[in-house]
Amino acid sequence: MKPRTLPPAARALLTALLVACPTLAAGCAVRVPPAPRITISPASGAVAVAPEAGLVVRAEGGRLTSVLAFAGRDPVPGAFDPARSVWRSSWTLRPGTQYVVNAVATGPQNVTAQVAGRFRTLTPRREVAVATIVPSDGETVGVGMPIIVTFTGPVEDRAAVERALVVRGPAEGAWHWASSTQVVYRPRKWWPAGGEVRVTAHLAGVRAAPGTYGAADRSVAFTVGRAMVSTVDTRTHQMVVRQDGRVAQRMPISAGMATTREYTTTSGIHLTMDKGNPVRMVSPGRRKGEPGYYDKLIDYAVRISNSGEYVHALDNVWAQGRANVSHGCVNARPDQARWFYEHALRGDPVIVTGTTRDLEWNNGWGYWQLSWPRWLAGSALRHGVAEAPSAAS
Repeated sequence: MKPRTLPPAARALLTALLVACPTLAAGCAVRVPPAPRITISPASGAVAVAPEAGLVVRAEGGRLTSVLAFAGRDPVPGAFDPARSVWRSSWTLRPGTQYVVNAVATGPQNVTAQVAGRFRTLTPRREVAVATIVPSDGETVGVGMPIIVTFTGPVEDRAAVERALVVRGPAEGAWHWASSTQVVYRPRKWWPAGGEVRVTAHLAGVRAAPGTYGAADRSVAFTVGRAMVSTVDTRTHQMVVRQDGRVAQRMPISAGMATTREYTTTSGIHLTMDKGNPVRMVSPGRRKGEPGYYDKLIDYAVRISNSGEYVHALDNVWAQGRANVSHGCVNARPDQARWFYEHALRGDPVIVTGTTRDLEWNNGWGYWQLSWPRWLAGSALRHGVAEAPSAAS
């Protein structure tokens, strides 16, 4: 039987296939590109890892499509770079904690790679934590309210700690270190009335000093109330209270008699700090029976400094609006003092003028006494300012 021959077109096609794939009978081999290479730092199995380095996942030869990291049972926040070749944890790592990481990357022709790892951070010799944050969580405050963060121990690396403090709100502001254990945030101008503010101390794992790490994060959210700003003119003996720009009260007052520095009301931008009804007021540095000694319970007292100054009630109407006869406080008619007491929020500005004694910036909450450049000079980062929503970074 004569063998059949292929038509010329078929023979040409078969020849081309044999040239392209010599092993056609065994199946044509396809070249697969190598899978992406994923690295996790700290490396899997590492122990006593320094928390301040954070967690970094990298992909070579591809793009990261997924990174899931957990500190114990808590997810670890992080972000990719624009090329999705690197993922970094947003903050430092929690001390004394086991971390688990799973990462997936995709390369050319959708070739994928997956890597899992686990490591443990060191247990520090010493820890520092947030002792208090003022204002309180959920509090409604005045437009001048500072944010005061106090730590349980001294902070040597102030820049590292300051970078971990984030304020999200409607105003530009900056941090200023009042001491090694306290840092204060102040907006450049008053907070807008009705604004919502959240401050978060991402302190866990921050190296605050040699061998000392932050123990845990802390977050507080508060609301700015109506804008209530009071002005006190000790020369005309008048106090005017404005709410959202409108006069709410005109109060005849009596301020410090100014016979001594101690009895001189301080001029400057005060903030209402706390209040009590009544408040016991005792003459400082004097014993019972000595000239100038007093020990009294005073009604409707709103504190405006740490040097004993209050706006309070006193039934000496004969002096109010006419003469300064107090020991340094601003006293008003009982019914008007009660109104002020009932309407005052922490952080309401009380601006006093007309005396020979200036309010020190660190007397109570006298932070608005510092100019903005001087305030910025107290930041460990020196630039200290960013636009909302993140006013510290």
